[in-house]
Amino acid sequence: MAQRMTAQAILEKLVAFPTVSSGSNLHLIDYVEDYLNSHGVSVTIDLNEDGTKAGIFASIGPDVPGGVILSGHTDVVPVEGQNWSTDPWKADLRDGRIYGRGTCDMKGFAAIILACVPEMIAAGLQRPIQIALTRDEEIGCLGAPPLINKIRQSYAPASSVIVGEPTMMKVVTGHKGSTGVTVHVRGFEVHSSMLHKGVSAIMIASRLVDWANAMNSENSAKPPGDLAAGFDPPWTSLHVGMISGGTAHNITAGDCSFGLEIRCIPGESIESWKQRFLEYVRATERDMHEVNSSTAIHATPWFDVPPLKPENDPVAESLARRLTGDNGNHRVSYATEAGQFQEAGYSVVVCGPGHIDQAHQGDEFISVQQIEAGTEFVRRLINELSN
Repeated sequence: MAQRMTAQAILEKLVAFPTVSSGSNLHLIDYVEDYLNSHGVSVTIDLNEDGTKAGIFASIGPDVPGGVILSGHTDVVPVEGQNWSTDPWKADLRDGRIYGRGTCDMKGFAAIILACVPEMIAAGLQRPIQIALTRDEEIGCLGAPPLINKIRQSYAPASSVIVGEPTMMKVVTGHKGSTGVTVHVRGFEVHSSMLHKGVSAIMIASRLVDWANAMNSENSAKPPGDLAAGFDPPWTSLHVGMISGGTAHNITAGDCSFGLEIRCIPGESIESWKQRFLEYVRATERDMHEVNSSTAIHATPWFDVPPLKPENDPVAESLARRLTGDNGNHRVSYATEAGQFQEAGYSVVVCGPGHIDQAHQGDEFISVQQIEAGTEFVRRLINELSN
């Protein structure tokens, strides 16, 4: 039997599913499917290749052009090593805040959408609201493209997409693109006292990381152009968040691995930045071969996420501004699935509850006020599409 639930109650359910990207999200997807089915809403499941993860999408209202897609991701980042004062997999309401992994990024938005489903059904929508919940956003926005393709094949084209990443319900019209490269350095092991006869994979990797540092220094020194000026920072940034390698302190490391992330301002080419790095990799590898020809650097593209660019015919922006009353100029440095929707031909904005400063943190939270603001936003959208 269909049950009406508040956004907070649904958020409790969603947080309890530990949908870290390294594991499965199928328990959450099953819950969402059962919930939507209980309200008479049919769904389509988009499984990944090995069937361990999935995205889900559904449509409410008539299958006619001009609807709106509300999009969010179901996966979250890990909690290990973080300082949590509560169980991260149990929503904890304290002092007007709901704590728990994913409350802000971005199960809060998903909970709001699902809580409003009965209102969508009862409203007599003239144009549809399409719901899209993806997988694997946190590891390179890998799940959105196949889901977008299926939505385009299944439904009449929507006029707008609203990606509900945390923006404090401000209308964001631009974000950086990003790309990732995984790097494995294979060195040559010798006793560290004979360093000149070996090739330390760790020390070679440090050269590549230092190249990223040098690029950050170079980029930050340039005066920002018009497209970059609204970002913080207003330049392309390069980052290495994890590195591993080595056998013992007195052996030149035989292996070292790390991942390089590049967040590129609109107007600069992601592909060009990737090629610059790979050229430096090849030059470094030639130096390694002068010591030992068995050494190598394997640099493998990991992900590519296009930027979200301001639009010439900003249908989604105009809609979101009417619904929020926000007329500010907002851009963000984090990447989202919005650029992928835009690349597929949709008009897109990013607008959702919560503050990005809380995302990925220990004691992540979203305020009750932001849940209420997001709910009011969706209700205004329902009214807009009912007339």
